[in-house]
Amino acid sequence: MAVKIRGPYVLYHANNRLQPPLHDLVGTVMAPTSALSGADGQIRAEGVQGLFHADSRALSRATLTVDGLEPEAVGHAFQAAGRTRFVSVARWLGDPISDPTVRLDRTREVAPGRMTESVEIASTATRPVTATVAVELSCDFAPLEVVRQGGPADPGAGVPSVVPSVGEGTIEWRSGPIRVRVESEGATASPADDAPAASGDAAGGRLRWEVALAPRERVTLRWSVVIDDPEAVVAAPSGTLEWSVPQVTADDARLVRLAAHSLEDLRSLRLAESTDPGQTFLGAGVPWYLTLFGRDSLWAARMMLPLGTGLAAGTLRVLARRQGSRLDPASGEAPGKIMHELRRNERVGRDLRLPAAYYGTIDATPLWVGLLHDAWRWGMPAAQVEPLLPALESALRWLGEHADPDGDGFLEYIDTSGHGLANQGWKDSGDAVRFHDGRQAEPPIALAEVQGYACAAARQGADLLEAFGREGAEKWRAYAEAMGERFRTRFWTGGTTAPTRTSASTGTALAGNPVPGAALSSFPALALDRDKRPVDSLTSNIGHLIGTGLLSEAEEARVTELLAAPAMSGAYGLRTMSADDGAFSPLSYHCGSVWAHDTAIVIAALARAGHGAPAGHLAQGLLAAAEGFGYRLPELYAGDDRDEVGRPVAYPAACRPQAWSAAAAVTLLHAAAGLYPDVPGGKVLLRPLAGAPLGAVTVRGLRVAGAEVTVTVSRSGAAEVTGLPPGLSIETAES
Repeated sequence: MAVKIRGPYVLYHANNRLQPPLHDLVGTVMAPTSALSGADGQIRAEGVQGLFHADSRALSRATLTVDGLEPEAVGHAFQAAGRTRFVSVARWLGDPISDPTVRLDRTREVAPGRMTESVEIASTATRPVTATVAVELSCDFAPLEVVRQGGPADPGAGVPSVVPSVGEGTIEWRSGPIRVRVESEGATASPADDAPAASGDAAGGRLRWEVALAPRERVTLRWSVVIDDPEAVVAAPSGTLEWSVPQVTADDARLVRLAAHSLEDLRSLRLAESTDPGQTFLGAGVPWYLTLFGRDSLWAARMMLPLGTGLAAGTLRVLARRQGSRLDPASGEAPGKIMHELRRNERVGRDLRLPAAYYGTIDATPLWVGLLHDAWRWGMPAAQVEPLLPALESALRWLGEHADPDGDGFLEYIDTSGHGLANQGWKDSGDAVRFHDGRQAEPPIALAEVQGYACAAARQGADLLEAFGREGAEKWRAYAEAMGERFRTRFWTGGTTAPTRTSASTGTALAGNPVPGAALSSFPALALDRDKRPVDSLTSNIGHLIGTGLLSEAEEARVTELLAAPAMSGAYGLRTMSADDGAFSPLSYHCGSVWAHDTAIVIAALARAGHGAPAGHLAQGLLAAAEGFGYRLPELYAGDDRDEVGRPVAYPAACRPQAWSAAAAVTLLHAAAGLYPDVPGGKVLLRPLAGAPLGAVTVRGLRVAGAEVTVTVSRSGAAEVTGLPPGLSIETAES
């Protein structure tokens, strides 16, 4: 009987053997191509390992052997975007002593549509060494969704042939228009029909080298694979890097290391549509999301604004070009709506059937407006903003005409197709929206943070319309004002006194303190359910409300107090759900885990609002997590108490690298520096993280209106900025 483990949208199983969790695999990436292997560098024909290009698997196996045996792994190291080195030893070769005398350094380099490996074999033995080195290869052309659901495709299923053709030093597979070709230097190529076949493994091939090493000699073997996929919907972008690479010095070395590693990961996630390689966006993450994702790509581009507006411009244009134009319940499309995700074919999974172009997201549209507004403030030229104004007006019309189907004034979602995403906010797993007692909320669902995004988008859209002489600014300012009043009445749990909740973990009463002068109780609900009842769990979603204009100053202070409490911030970052709620589990996808981007969004909001202590505490949690994960923050990790576990616990099905997790490093730099430009308004607010909880920090290479800017923050919190373009005046929090 096969062992099955269910993560979000993926099953792992094969031959009664537990497969390595996704988190434990090593990703080497240069979008749209990525390799996932074990920590020893071996790509085995099991689980989700493989060499992927766009949305299919090019190699399902690439295992290295020496004399028919696998070398003993010693370690691996990320070297740069698209390059990883794996070190192993062949203890049975060389001198018969305890120390190994034959070492293998396997360097894997991934480029768009290509993977190259060099294997350096070095001998420190005192006598000659001979060995047969082989690489066993297989290709199954498994679609990404087949891999995601638990394993490789059946041999030959859905493809004309997966049996390779073998030439002199070459092995080639074809499936329709897709071609995978392996080339080698000095190797003998042959079919590998006699090689052990894993479940579902297709007929493979073998590269073989005969190696002879004199004492103290070394030799390098090389092979590569080239993928030709003319029908892929994504491709490598054609332009140069859209953002600056800042120089960072800091008292906390973790911040420097995290920024360096994250920026390399972000470089590896750059993508474009194959039809327009000049417009860059970030693929959401490896392996499942290496494509255009509205929400993820927008948030990542927004986090990257301190390094330039080029990525934002590309992301905005690509999504505007695919903005909804008709009502289609099957895809979730509506006029003015921003897309959720783009694939080559429909995405079929457990209880899911999503069209190739899917619009099932409630938040991407207001987030698109927010990115356009913020890019404009950071200095995106008016000549680039103006062509996007029709898309802005369409997005605002969607807010007013299609986002609120029952007319109660709130944005809500429900999957009417029966095969789309049940939840359509950023917490999109099926069980993400839970009451305090653990019950699941029934749709339609109106999420708290989405009302904040809508309120902010209305205000931001009004500013853009007014600045560019368009009509409608006052209408959208009135919309935002009314949204704030409605939210205050319906979302805050209870009446004028704090309600009593019972802690799910301790059984004690949890009484909130009412905000002085405000007719509300202890906290905003996660959502309203189909009966307009507040979903009364305490979650990280409410942190996204800070700075949107939806809350008063007193309300923001109360939300900050709640987020700073140990039940929310006692982990390595901000928990997605309070530890005192009935559905809380540290390893729940959205009900107790920590997501780096979620924590970073709240850090950014708290920092700008002047709440330095809670922002600094959360930032320290992220930095400690980064150290525990080798400075490559995963998609999410467990929400265990920081003082109890000693180091962060991995979530088994977490993707790495992930765009908005990597971009969280830039948010930490930005919060520490505290540079908030308003280029159209001719001013820059300088407000570093209050109290300088990260110590002294200098960031050289921030970009404001194209100019390279340096911000230096001392240990006392005093800040200085140089390099601003002419015409911008500096304001401080005290001025």
